[in-house]
Amino acid sequence: MQRENLIIIGSGPAGLTAALYAGRAQLQPLVITGNQIGGQIAITSEVENYPGFPEGTTGPELVEMMQKHAENFGARYVYDEVQEINLTNGSPFYVKTYGDEYEADALIITAGASPRRLGIPGEDAFIGRGVSYCATSDGFFFRGKDVVVVGGGDSALEEGLFLTKFADTVRIIHRRDELRAGPTLQRRAFANEKISFIWDTVVTEIEGNGLVQTVKTMDVNSGAENVLTADGVFIYIGHYPNSKFLEGQLVMDEHGYVITDDFMRTSVSGVFAAGEIQDPYYRQIATSVGQGCAAAMQAEKWLSAREEEDQPAEVAA
Repeated sequence: MQRENLIIIGSGPAGLTAALYAGRAQLQPLVITGNQIGGQIAITSEVENYPGFPEGTTGPELVEMMQKHAENFGARYVYDEVQEINLTNGSPFYVKTYGDEYEADALIITAGASPRRLGIPGEDAFIGRGVSYCATSDGFFFRGKDVVVVGGGDSALEEGLFLTKFADTVRIIHRRDELRAGPTLQRRAFANEKISFIWDTVVTEIEGNGLVQTVKTMDVNSGAENVLTADGVFIYIGHYPNSKFLEGQLVMDEHGYVITDDFMRTSVSGVFAAGEIQDPYYRQIATSVGQGCAAAMQAEKWLSAREEEDQPAEVAA
């Protein structure tokens, strides 16, 4: 079993920032990346609100820079996923991945969140055949096509705007009569001639013959049903924390978000959490970076204090 000083679970902005700060503190952190290094921003087309990039950047470019920065200070990466964890016996903590087993003196959990699904007929059947949760990855395949975007938050509008680079039309379907997205994104979306809005409406079924061809909708006020032709359905209706592997190990809220204090400490001493695994409110790159920084600084302090406690007392002459 491999013994590590500090393991960081997850490699989004929180995890990569924690790796940078832990590396600078000479902790030689091991980052277990999950199924994709960078987390959600790795599949984000445009990043316009991260400080220091006045012209904007892309998610993959930002991830690459963060990864290299942490690596320069000694961070190491394992491209694997955590399958099992045991925190009940205290430090060292047991971590099992698909490929290996580890013991870690301290842990920082930055496993992030995943996109929610609609849970309607046809959704699962057409994933990869017209149903997508990532315009960055799949938008290119919808050149000259007609697509719908489901949702009304920042992600829905960001990805909807990105899709206008390829699709002929982008219809945004929202269950309410006003958007939750920020005002700048709203102005850009309303001004884009390729984008139109369908209000007070939900998608109830996705149909097709091998590929997506139509979506069924329902007006939430009148109950009236409609059928829209569409070549693609892009779904952005929120996220859920990737915390299932932590059930029974840490205190979480009713939605599965890990509860931390102001110092990013969880209910288990020596285990810290940062980013969207514990943040259902802000969910921004900048806030995740700050939380990852704080978690690494606190982990270093915790490890240092523990090391001092383990030092043998000096014998008086």
